[in-house]
Amino acid sequence: MSSLIAKARRVAFQGEPGAFGNQAAREALPHAEAVPKETFEDAVDAVRSGETDLAIIPIENSLHGRIADIHHLLPEAGLHIVGEHFVRINLQLLGLKGAPLSGVRTIVSQGPALGQCRKLIRDLKLHAQEWHDTAGSARHVAELGDPGVAAVASRLAGELYGLDVLKADVEDAAHNMTRFLIMAREAEAATPGASGLTVTSLIFRVRNVPAALYKALGGFATNGVNMTKLESYQLGGTFTATQFYLEIDGHPEERHVRLALEELQFFSSHVQVLGVYPGHPLRVAAQAAAE
Repeated sequence: MSSLIAKARRVAFQGEPGAFGNQAAREALPHAEAVPKETFEDAVDAVRSGETDLAIIPIENSLHGRIADIHHLLPEAGLHIVGEHFVRINLQLLGLKGAPLSGVRTIVSQGPALGQCRKLIRDLKLHAQEWHDTAGSARHVAELGDPGVAAVASRLAGELYGLDVLKADVEDAAHNMTRFLIMAREAEAATPGASGLTVTSLIFRVRNVPAALYKALGGFATNGVNMTKLESYQLGGTFTATQFYLEIDGHPEERHVRLALEELQFFSSHVQVLGVYPGHPLRVAAQAAAE
């Protein structure tokens, strides 16, 4: 475990008490106080200002895809990735106590959560309404007092706001998982050669030369470095400037990784390492099973 994670006293998460970010903070940093923030940017600002030691931000879900744009949150804030955590997402359909499932007409939740239970919405012919947060949608249903409106949120949110579980585990697939990144003001690289898997995250922009991206990434193939994620983003309101977010297995001080990064640097106009951190045990197990 990172020493920054071990020493943290407060960690910011996006959402209200009972949000899945709250659950992630509890699981990954049970020793730290979880501090709710309205937006992802507010959670990042809490770290940058020193209000909290860390922030834990969801960036992707196995069903919904990308959640938070890490290329926007991290480089501009000057924060560093020091860890990752995976949370199994069990979505509950929450309603007023005693409300019948057959009477529900409207479902309220955060966009990603609604995207993870499309089958429920289709089967029950529900009207979906986006809310800023899963736990906030549960609070809204409790305050609204309308048995025809239900929320999709965690079981913890239902307990906090006095709601019944009208239908349990309504996510579309059993593998529903959200990946969170743990971010700090200071950089703290994982120890080279430590047991287990090291992940390196970075952003880069290629030079304006033919086949620059192909050449920039070629070093990872020739040096046997496994790329686990590559995403592109448009920059500055133009369709000609592209930035890439990349994740690889390995530590920059390992020879094969160092050589691949040198080749990337040669064909890029900008390279910025966002974090070098231990891979979560779930990632390690999944890769071992795939071999």
